[in-house]
Amino acid sequence: MDPLLSLGAGLLLLALWARLKGLDYLLVHHRWVFVCLFLLPLSVLFDIYYQLRAWAVWKLHSAPRQHSQRVRHIQAQVQEWKNEGGKTYMCTGRPGWLTVSLRVGKYKKTHKNIVINLMDILEVDIENQSVRVEPLVTMGQLTAHLNPMGWTLPVVPELDDLTVGGLIMGTGIESSSHIYGLFQHTCLAYELVLADGSLVRCTPTENSDLFYAVPWSCGTLGFLVAAEIKIIPAKKYVKLHYKPVRGLEKICEKFTEESKKKENNFVEGLVYSLEEAVIMTGVLTDEAEDNQINRIGNYYKPWFFKHVEKYLRANQTGIEYIPSRHYYHRHTRSIFWELQDIIPFGNNPVFRYLFGWMVPPKISLLKLTQGEAIRKLYEQHHVVQDMLVPMKSLEKSINTFNSDLNVYPLWLCPFILPNNPGMVHPKGNELELYVDIGAYGEPKTKQFEARASMRQMEKFVRSMHGFQMLYADCYMNREEFWDMFDGSLYHKLREQMNCKDAFPEVYDKICKAARH
Repeated sequence: MDPLLSLGAGLLLLALWARLKGLDYLLVHHRWVFVCLFLLPLSVLFDIYYQLRAWAVWKLHSAPRQHSQRVRHIQAQVQEWKNEGGKTYMCTGRPGWLTVSLRVGKYKKTHKNIVINLMDILEVDIENQSVRVEPLVTMGQLTAHLNPMGWTLPVVPELDDLTVGGLIMGTGIESSSHIYGLFQHTCLAYELVLADGSLVRCTPTENSDLFYAVPWSCGTLGFLVAAEIKIIPAKKYVKLHYKPVRGLEKICEKFTEESKKKENNFVEGLVYSLEEAVIMTGVLTDEAEDNQINRIGNYYKPWFFKHVEKYLRANQTGIEYIPSRHYYHRHTRSIFWELQDIIPFGNNPVFRYLFGWMVPPKISLLKLTQGEAIRKLYEQHHVVQDMLVPMKSLEKSINTFNSDLNVYPLWLCPFILPNNPGMVHPKGNELELYVDIGAYGEPKTKQFEARASMRQMEKFVRSMHGFQMLYADCYMNREEFWDMFDGSLYHKLREQMNCKDAFPEVYDKICKAARH
């Protein structure tokens, strides 16, 4: 059995024991005690285990052979489902608490669980500038493997534990997306096991309809078993320029201007209030001035968003050289700014120097041990949402986020959205510049009510021809959902490939009723 699954069983027993002993109050009001004493050390152990495992598998060159065996096992499970009469839908057997999404899907209890143990890098093809990986390979695993070889992904979503499969079947974005698009737009090919048990490969020219329909489909067209992703040459540092901007109109103007510049390898904005932001632009380089190097990823360093805020408070611009891998994962240690709600003193220098090497706790372990009381508390008094809207509506969107949620900081990440077929594309016939607005934290607006407020936000995003990331709670009904997303190609393939009896519709996997 996978050690992490064994740990899960143990922690469930621990959580049950806590409730029997009446420790719910401690877990809700002083959760940091449990996190610091149990989850941080366990997170370190499992990081070490998976790092050693990935290193051993690559050195022994065993991944390709094991991959073929594992894919055949998946096909056998699908065949078994067919032989049993296909009475229920199929889904991956990976427990819901293992995903980075904050919600645990209850459909796992009623669907046929297909075991998919695919977590290895299969091949790095320097000549064709691509890497072939299994779906459970993480961003941290990929950058640790590729960067020493002198290569990187064009789009590296920040959190270490985000998986390739999640970023394809859901979505992924980074501060380089204004050049390369979403994570899906850097993918060259997908390999899937379909509802009939067959293994197919799809590219923009081979099974192209399936290639364009897979992103955002959340595993409802088939089981992803491998992906080929473009790689590009890496450099040692990111030369990062910090620019404080005040006034919402100026913030939006500056951010839009920088997002249109191709010479910027990276563009990102952190909005600290309706009228205050820091806009960052970065350029890859192999040269750095020693006195300006900031290894921000070191465990004792300030959390990145707090470090950025210093430029705003001092009202000063700045330039730093950040090691590339530190930059790619700059928001990992503080889980953007979510960790301040779990460990309030986590950015204190004393804590960082003594215990920062164990940070962050695994999101999966936080989910597993949160309990019903914390889950309800988060649901009603916490938001974790990413809304993707056209750049031209940025000012109006920030005003709406401020009035409906009043959550700060807000994360701004620009991306180019091509007019490819599939669930997500611009309204017109040409590619368009969009922006991801990420809101993570406790809403400060007095009238906030989770369902009503988020439905209002979803309505606004639909009116802007925007999109809601599907990892978070979705309060839309089916008609509203398919008004936001283009389901024409998706439904066509569902019909053609006999998916309707094999997999639930994507809406039925991500709507709120299916995720609790």
